[in-house]
Amino acid sequence: MPPESATQPAFRAAIFEGPTPADVTAPAPSEVDRRFAVYRNNVVHSLVEALRRRFPVVERLVGAEFARAMFGAFVRAHPPRSPLMMEYGDLLPAFLESFPPAASLPYLADVARLELARGSAYHAADADPLDPSTLAEAANRPPDELRLRLHPSVRILSSPHPFHSIWAMNQPGAAPHPLTGLGAENALVARSGLTVLTVPLTAPAAAFLTALLGGASLAEAGFAAGPGFDPAEDLARLIGAGLIIGAD
Repeated sequence: MPPESATQPAFRAAIFEGPTPADVTAPAPSEVDRRFAVYRNNVVHSLVEALRRRFPVVERLVGAEFARAMFGAFVRAHPPRSPLMMEYGDLLPAFLESFPPAASLPYLADVARLELARGSAYHAADADPLDPSTLAEAANRPPDELRLRLHPSVRILSSPHPFHSIWAMNQPGAAPHPLTGLGAENALVARSGLTVLTVPLTAPAAAFLTALLGGASLAEAGFAAGPGFDPAEDLARLIGAGLIIGAD
């Protein structure tokens, strides 16, 4: 029997792309290939189902039958690298960008990124919001000296497509509407308590929050947002959702 370190990679490869491993046996030797095919199909099916749960809007946009075939192609090209299924699918957006059958839906990869960000935000580390008195004291400091630390769940996404609008109109109970005139969009994804927020942002607000996430001071983030930008609404949103966890 080969050592385990040699057997596992071969067995793993066989599940997704190769013939039945030579050392796989069955009570009836003629049944080996059939039984291994059943096992292979069960593994692929379970991974496809995991992707369907993680990317429900992607599935809705392409239809259930197409989604199963597309997710199956992804599973065979990108087997899991971790036993944690909540991490599986992080490569799907890049896969969709180069998946010819989905070429007519150029926004699909960014919708997948939005769904990934929501899952990531839900599983992000907990952190307590900055208490009101400390926040009020920090507000008195010069903007070029104040750096705000945001909750670990905060994600800022940008797309040349109306990806947030497409995602929103494909939520349960949402009413479809024409997307005429919509172009690039930005979104904030974060967890407030146990609720994952998905909020559209203007381009200046996205630049402002991205700069804050990168460690910029309040003044530097405002400069990144561009002339005339007023951060009051976006800061109020962060405070209201408990997403500011520190001030340096």
